[in-house]
Amino acid sequence: MKISAQEEYGLRCLLSVARPSPSGAHSLRQIAEAEGISTAYAGKLLWILSHAGLVKSSRGPKGGYSLAMSPSEIHLSDVIKVLDEDQMDHHCQTFSGDLAECIHTDDCSIRPVVEGLHSLVRDVLSRITLEQLMLGQAGGMTHLTKIRPARPVATESPDPRIEHRSLP
Repeated sequence: MKISAQEEYGLRCLLSVARPSPSGAHSLRQIAEAEGISTAYAGKLLWILSHAGLVKSSRGPKGGYSLAMSPSEIHLSDVIKVLDEDQMDHHCQTFSGDLAECIHTDDCSIRPVVEGLHSLVRDVLSRITLEQLMLGQAGGMTHLTKIRPARPVATESPDPRIEHRSLP
């Protein structure tokens, strides 16, 4: 499971906006420079975040971007959902080989695994707030260590050439 550049830079822009500013708002240029991205790309990301209700913009000499709500109310799952461009919906088109759509749409045994992974990641991200990231707290990250895969049980294989071992 990967975090896309859009998701990472969007989250970084949101963190920039969340930091205190003497003028109360951050200019697009300040955000872009702080994150090492073009103003056009920062503008695109902030437009997405603004339309999702996570940031607000104001015009004028002291204008710029600020959070639309408290950092404690913004969960990473909400941010990623806004920025992920429906990757799960496009999974079957992304890995379709030479065809327009995967030939295993009716009998796919992989899609439930991919959906399960997305669900686990969403669950973990829903426990982490922007405030926790700003404070450098690992509180939300401790949930990752509690998720453990089921350990396979050593079984006799019907094929003697296949050796089954349990993991430590």
